[in-house]
Amino acid sequence: MMVPEQLRRLIQQGESMDVEFKGESQRPLSDDDIVRAVVCLANRPGSASGWLLIGVEDDGRITGAHPRHGNSTDPLRLQALIANRTRPSLSVQVHVVPLQPEGVEIIAIEVPPSRTPVGTADGAYLRRAIGGRGRPECVPMHFHDIQSLQATRGLLDYSAVVAEGATWDDLDPLEFERFRRFVRESRGRGDETLLELPDEELAKALGAGEANHAVTRIRVLGLLLFGREASLRRFLPAHEVAFQVLRGDRVEVNEFFRYPLLRVMEEVLLRFRARYREEEVMVGLLRVGVPEYSERAFREAVANALIHRDYTRLGAVHIQWYDDRIEVTNPGGFPEGVHLGNILVTPPRPRNPLLADAFKRAGVVERTGRGIDILFTEQLRNGRPAPSYERSTPTDVVLVLPGGQANLAFVRLVVEENQAGRPLRLDELLLLNALWQERSLTVAQASRLLQKPEPDARAALERLVEAGLVEARGERKGRTYHLSAATYRRLGEPSAYVRQRGFEPLQQEQMVLQYVQKYGRITRAEAAELCRLSPPQAYRLLQRLVKSGKLVQHGRKKGSWYERQA
Repeated sequence: MMVPEQLRRLIQQGESMDVEFKGESQRPLSDDDIVRAVVCLANRPGSASGWLLIGVEDDGRITGAHPRHGNSTDPLRLQALIANRTRPSLSVQVHVVPLQPEGVEIIAIEVPPSRTPVGTADGAYLRRAIGGRGRPECVPMHFHDIQSLQATRGLLDYSAVVAEGATWDDLDPLEFERFRRFVRESRGRGDETLLELPDEELAKALGAGEANHAVTRIRVLGLLLFGREASLRRFLPAHEVAFQVLRGDRVEVNEFFRYPLLRVMEEVLLRFRARYREEEVMVGLLRVGVPEYSERAFREAVANALIHRDYTRLGAVHIQWYDDRIEVTNPGGFPEGVHLGNILVTPPRPRNPLLADAFKRAGVVERTGRGIDILFTEQLRNGRPAPSYERSTPTDVVLVLPGGQANLAFVRLVVEENQAGRPLRLDELLLLNALWQERSLTVAQASRLLQKPEPDARAALERLVEAGLVEARGERKGRTYHLSAATYRRLGEPSAYVRQRGFEPLQQEQMVLQYVQKYGRITRAEAAELCRLSPPQAYRLLQRLVKSGKLVQHGRKKGSWYERQA
């Protein structure tokens, strides 16, 4: 059962996509009001349970819920009402929670996530979304919203849906030849068994149409790959790709395409190559080019946006080239189960699996489905910050590829390690980049960075220690890692090692004793800040001084402090 403390925490957090307040200070809610609010929460994005709190006003004031069954509210009867009046039936949990000192009851309805869209028994479908005022609200759920939700949850492949009314004449023979050219130029990445197939057999092999000997109906995939421009506008009006170059307040390029996807890839890559710039770094006698943006990473970014976009939603895939970054935005949030905390390690979950398979067979993307690894590896090995998805929302995925000045010393280190037969993997590149930026890492921090369990993060750090690129300091939970002296020297900042390494134990002891002599006492937190140590390391330093008779401890645990021996 929900306890008052848990309920108060929910209320204090305010309304969100997962929590809705329904006050009854003006009038009691009808059964219809409650059922529609529950349906709305069931159709929200995400996989966590939602909460409907009856008796809490929109501003968070606790006013209390009216009893629904005489002088009280029977949770089982309310659960049965909701199950009977939703399709498919929702099994919710109802909690009646008394709050003191307010002297009122709150009805808390826990709404489990639903794999399929849910409606009321009389056919009303609602979904929870961010409204025009930036706050969550319930809005009508149209048919394309239902398809979008099913695609997000892996229940519908929209690229496999039949485009009613489309015929073979809506497909362009030139696009079939373009597909074959992509396969030939992919250097073995594509499916070369498709090259000799005639157009109709190629369409059948890719699943671009429904076929019984001959292709009888065209699927969305067929239009996306081979459709004529006029047919795409007619059958897939949401499909559009924008390429924009923005220099400060000026718009240098602003082009929109409604072409088949492989033609879009060619047009975008032509514009990328026209603006391609690189600088060079010497590694021994080898001259290495360092591009402003890796074409391989850019290609994967655009292909991912086209594959994973929600083709039921209006809005273009935007490729925006700024002075210091490239942003690639596609309509449709992350598929269910994918979020910022697991994007590096989650198995591939394309929103449009049939389209993703066609791109792999054309050789446009890696057949392993791990294009995300290419994005991060290419950015890091070229001395750039890691890509970022931080600006993504529930309705749009936003990828930022940072540009700017490359760290050529880091590029040189990566090339030297590769020449020495020690190629750096993605995990190691992420750790080295973070250590260069943050100067030190704990195992817990490395685990969050790599999105892997702590044993895996520790193993990756220890591999870098064995390679002489990183040094470890401290023991057990207080163990931290930083770049080695040799690595700082190779990166052109030898003095940074001295600053990071800090002081030797005897120097640390003298610093603590001088601090106590001046200020009379010291705490563990003050010692950690003074000597640039972790709290456990500072504690062990102070205990050494206590055991040697130089300091005396007063108090216990976090409240302890230390002064000179009398």
